Amino acid sequence: MAAPEQQAPQQTPKRQFVNFVFYKIDPAWRRLPEDERTKGKQEFLRAVEDYTGKVLVIAYSAVGIRGDCDIMLWRISYELELFQEMSTKIMASGLGKYLSTPYSYLSMTKRSIYVDNHTHEGQESKRLTVVPGKSKYIFVYPFLKTREWFLLTKAARQGMMDEHIEVGHRFPSVKLNTTYSFGLDDQEWVVAFESDKPEDFLDLVMALRETEGSRYTLRDTPIFTCIRRSLKETLDTLGG
Repeated sequence: MAAPEQQAPQQTPKRQFVNFVFYKIDPAWRRLPEDERTKGKQEFLRAVEDYTGKVLVIAYSAVGIRGDCDIMLWRISYELELFQEMSTKIMASGLGKYLSTPYSYLSMTKRSIYVDNHTHEGQESKRLTVVPGKSKYIFVYPFLKTREWFLLTKAARQGMMDEHIEVGHRFPSVKLNTTYSFGLDDQEWVVAFESDKPEDFLDLVMALRETEGSRYTLRDTPIFTCIRRSLKETLDTLGG
């Protein structure tokens, strides 16, 4: 009698860690000799490049846009420890010694429970991997709902999210990336909107204020508007 076939154990899809880390430069940096600033930026670049293939890094500048931070690195990896290792090397660089970290948001990917009735090409909420686009601008903020939201029935929440998703579809130039922070950080989600049209993002946010689900928003600030550049160009915006 043949032995029954054993089914291979089903593997759980891997989820990614996501980090939005913001740096602020000490003005003393700009008073250093040029050769010292150049060396410091090269050391910073090497600290990031050492993790090529292990950590995806997209660089943005907020110089001249916000007063409390200058640059942002959007980092994506399957290993949380790599964020810490990279940050340790960055802080040890000549440039890193002049940087503070006013904000850093940690999150993970997770499939949304609200998107089954809404399907469109490249839908971010159905994926467990983050696929950054090529848009010039990104708009990032931590997001928290009230406790009352979580005590609503799933059907009630789904109805409000259907409206929320429908409004989002009116602005196809804006790409949403939603990641989850429950238990990992102070916020519940981190949302990052990519677009080449800041005016469309502004209109989207205004439209979302008028939806029923907006009643249950506890906090959605601070909001960061950043401009995408290569890492070298981003470091050059620091004035060195």
